[in-house]
Formats: sequence, structure tokens, C-alpha cells
Amino acid sequence: MKPIELERPVKRAAKAAMTMREKRIKRLAYLFVLPALLFFLLLNAYPLINVLVDSFQFKNLMNKALSGFAGLANYKEVIHNEYFKTALWNTVVWTVLSVAGEYVLGLISALALNQPIKGRTLFRAIIIVPWVVPIVIAGMTWTWMLTPDYGIINLWLVKLGLLKEPYYWLGELNTALITVVFVNVWRSFPFYTISLLAGLQSVSRDIVEAAAIDGAGIRRRFWHIILPQLKTVSLTIIFIHVIWTAINFDFIWVMTEGGPLYSSETLPIMIYRYAMQEYNFGNASALASMMLGFMISGFILYYFFSVRKKGG
Repeated sequence: MKPIELERPVKRAAKAAMTMREKRIKRLAYLFVLPALLFFLLLNAYPLINVLVDSFQFKNLMNKALSGFAGLANYKEVIHNEYFKTALWNTVVWTVLSVAGEYVLGLISALALNQPIKGRTLFRAIIIVPWVVPIVIAGMTWTWMLTPDYGIINLWLVKLGLLKEPYYWLGELNTALITVVFVNVWRSFPFYTISLLAGLQSVSRDIVEAAAIDGAGIRRRFWHIILPQLKTVSLTIIFIHVIWTAINFDFIWVMTEGGPLYSSETLPIMIYRYAMQEYNFGNASALASMMLGFMISGFILYYFFSVRKKGG
């Protein structure tokens, strides 16, 4: 028998043994992943499915006689609510202004902390402090600081001559939402700072120095070299924060509870009122399902365009 003919069965046996080993490894990997999958299904998937199901049911603890399949009745009732358009508009304003302010302030602070200045490490450590402060503590602290009776912000503004008398920032229709946006930007911009600072570390200094030698000014280097290098990280953190901000409940509830006169009420606040004040879980589930659908649509669009761009 030729040596080649003897090698073939050995190779087949080795290949079969390798295949069996790979299968065992895959089964073991599935066993390790199984607890996490069950945890996800129990704490995330099941509640989401339950909310979706409840959105098509009459479920009001104040009127238990009304029950059963509702169809789209809950969705229609939510949309025709007199405060729905106001809450929707406030959610858009709250999200857009917060994310824009966080990004601009985060980018400016990241550029400043990327410069070779003395004490840079200390400043980088201090900048993270607002992000570490819990939302409830930050909201309550700023509420006290903005109080017209004893708030230090009004005291400073009056002493500087910027205000004639203390102003109720959180109690006026025109300033309540904008004030909460300001506080949210103050707390959240360090996340952008850290992320963008990490992106700036990857920008090649040789390219920047070469552009400077070629006569490119600071603005031109920023717009044509530095900012394009931050595009990926910028889009990622903006997309994440659009979702985080749109569904944020804590800050607004702690500082204004959606008031005065619903001027700072957003969709998450409206969901809370439906569920915890009116006990209308059908309407609350319908509005929550609408927001979930919007978030999923945004994620799909983001994924589609990002994949399409990479493919192109």
C-alpha cells in the first residue's frame, strides 16, 4: 500500500476529531451564554412583550369593569390627549438641545484637555465630577441653588447686576424646560469629554503638524483634519445619548415634575402620569410602545446607514 493511501485515513480521523472538538467547544460556549440569555429574557424581553400586549388591552385599575381587547383604542386616546403634542414637542426640544449642548461643551473641553498644559491630569480628573454625581442629588442641589428665595444663583446674578430681582427659573413657563436642559448638559457633558478626548488621542500629530507647516490655520486643521477623525466616535455617542435623553425621566421629574402647567412635561413623564397617577396601564403601555417603536426605528436607520457607508 502506498504511503499516500495510508495518510488519507489519518487525515480524515484527525479532521473528524477536530470537528468533534469544535462541536464540544460550541456546546460549552452555549451553556455559558445560556444564563445570560435567560437573564435577558426574564428581565428585558418578557416585560417589553408584556407592555406591547397591554397596549392593546383595556387595563385601568380605576375602572376594572372595562377590560378586554382594545385594539388601537389606547393609541388613539393617547394621540388625542390634549397634552400629547406639548409633551412630544418638549421631548424633541429637551433631546435636541441637551445632546447639542453636551456635544459642543464636551468637544471644547476635550480640545482644551488635549493641550500640553500644566496640571492636565488634575483637570482631567476634575472634569468627570458632574458625571459621577447621581441624577437625583444633582437635580435637588440645582433646584435649591435656583430657588428665588435663598438660591445662590439668583443671589450672584442680582449682585452682578444681571437681574434686578430673583427669578423663579423652574416656575415660569418660558424657562422651566430650558433650565432643566442646562442642568442636564452640565451633568452629562463629561461623558462626551472623555469619549472625544480618547478619539483625539488617536489623531496623528504628524498629519496635524504637516498641515500646519503647509500653512493650514487652526480653524482649517480643526474642520478638515481633527473633526473628520472624530466622526465615528461622535456619531456613536450622539446616537446613544439621543436615546438616553429622550427616555430620561429622573431629571425633569426631580426638578419640575413636568410643570408648571405641563410646560416641561415630556413623553416619559406622560407615561408616568398614566401609569402611577391615573392607573391607566393600557394608555401607558401604548405610549411606551410608541416610544419603543421610535427607538427601534432610529437604531435600524443608524445601523443601515453605517453599514451602507462601510460597504460603499
